[in-house]
Amino acid sequence: MRNLKIIKDYLLHPAGSVLIEQGKTKVICTAIIQDKVPPFLRNAEPAQGWITAEYSMLPGATNERFRRERSKVTGRTAEIQRLIGRALRAVVDLTKIPGYQIIIDCDVIQADGGTRTASITGGCVALYDAFQKMLKEKLIDENPLIELVAAISVGFQNGKVIADLDYEQDSQADVDMNIVMTESGEFVEIQGTAEGKTFDDKMLQEMLKNARESIAKLIEQQRKLYSEK
Repeated sequence: MRNLKIIKDYLLHPAGSVLIEQGKTKVICTAIIQDKVPPFLRNAEPAQGWITAEYSMLPGATNERFRRERSKVTGRTAEIQRLIGRALRAVVDLTKIPGYQIIIDCDVIQADGGTRTASITGGCVALYDAFQKMLKEKLIDENPLIELVAAISVGFQNGKVIADLDYEQDSQADVDMNIVMTESGEFVEIQGTAEGKTFDDKMLQEMLKNARESIAKLIEQQRKLYSEK
């Protein structure tokens, strides 16, 4: 795995904010609390809140200028946003935040592979801090976070498993996967694609084993932020 660094309280105003650096990839993740829910939840029984996510990449994040998505997001961006939202909702009891929506904004300021997985790992920390603020301000009675969640990319290149691929490794990998797992070791999502070369069950199990070990290390780093505090 590449070097990981998570800086908490990176911005002044959001309820939760972190800068996560994984290798050369850098993502700012913020959590904004809103006292409203989407229309489809207004009359839900039992009452519940919602967690959603937005993802964007700054123009200078890549070698060539990345064009801003002003009026409509691309299919890739929409897919990543949904992935981040699903990952975080999987570890939250939404009935414990009735009437509230929390938006996790993930802004990539430098991209070198693994931006979506870094967004999930960093977004979970920002969400944790947002819940702590809600508890402190007595907006909620219990911590809605059931457990931590993190994500990693894994791939096969030249017959070997590689974890946490950078852009060059990702572009040359025979197989590329994104794995999202909870602290208890359960899968939230597995996205896997062969790039010109198929893979068998043995290769799949090797990648899943590597992902499980790597995500355990990520969650250990998430927990360390609070044990130090």
